[in-house]
Amino acid sequence: MNRNVERGQVTRAAQPCYIARMSASPDAIEVTARLLLVREEIALAAEAAGRNPASVKLVAVTKTVVPEAIEQAIGASQRIFGENRVQEAQRKWPVIKQRHPGLELHLIGPLQTNKVREAVALFDVIETVDRPKLARMLAEEMTRTGCRPGLFVQVNTGEESQKAGVAPGEVEAFVALCRDTFGLKIDGLMCIPPFDQDPAPHFALLAKLAEALHITELSMGMSGDFAQAVQSGATHVRIGTAIFGARPVSA
Repeated sequence: MNRNVERGQVTRAAQPCYIARMSASPDAIEVTARLLLVREEIALAAEAAGRNPASVKLVAVTKTVVPEAIEQAIGASQRIFGENRVQEAQRKWPVIKQRHPGLELHLIGPLQTNKVREAVALFDVIETVDRPKLARMLAEEMTRTGCRPGLFVQVNTGEESQKAGVAPGEVEAFVALCRDTFGLKIDGLMCIPPFDQDPAPHFALLAKLAEALHITELSMGMSGDFAQAVQSGATHVRIGTAIFGARPVSA
């Protein structure tokens, strides 16, 4: 394993010594082996940043992943998973969660208001709270059912028109609305940096916003940039391709 990472100097160019090893066909390496390798890379990134590796949670993203592959990850002691769509999660996860008590399922894709009831019932954490109407409906459903999933606010750090999320300048007011008007506990912030930009400034911005709002959980970093996210203080990294292989083109 390449350990040529100076403390505090993890960069996009230096980080993914796993990427070359992931270039083989997904069928060539078992899910378990890829998962263990990703965990080691997370630990290396954390140690390089002077952090305890245990402070970083791996969310294994299972969008389009078949239950058999998910079972392999569970067999390798993975307990936190993420899905992008409520409908897909409903098809797979009730049976899996019944079979394996104690799993934690995160919604990491946009949540439509007409899916709030299903999302509150199924997910343990919803990472994509991003507008007042959604916050209000979540509060109403949580009060109605007594289910209390953890909530993260999605921040559109790049202020991209095609992407969901609260603009950075509006995060403080939105979090206050969630807390004071709707009575919601906001556990964390989440972001997806622009694909064509260095993610480091976006991670730093999210961390700064969280500190100002006394929020401790930061969901940031994916297969291509998680080491930089860990360096910037990520408590959750969302990794799918590096564990389960490339998704089908149609996905």
